[in-house]
Amino acid sequence: MSTEALDQLRSQISALSESEKAELAQELLMSLDGPRDESVEQAWNDEIVRRVSQVRDGKATLLSRDEFRRQLQERLDRQR
Repeated sequence: MSTEALDQLRSQISALSESEKAELAQELLMSLDGPRDESVEQAWNDEIVRRVSQVRDGKATLLSRDEFRRQLQERLDRQR
């Protein structure tokens, strides 16, 4: 694609609404992922169901946002 064509495309994109830009961005990102792997998608769905069940059954340890950020920062500090 030529620089001129790319500039024209950028100009057209800038005129889109926020929701249209978001939809376009999602489609572009998905196009970079390659073909869908149903087994991977099923594995993620199974993991989501497992985690939700743990939360519902009271078996998961939930953290507040502040606590999560504190723990994450501690881990990052240890790696330096």
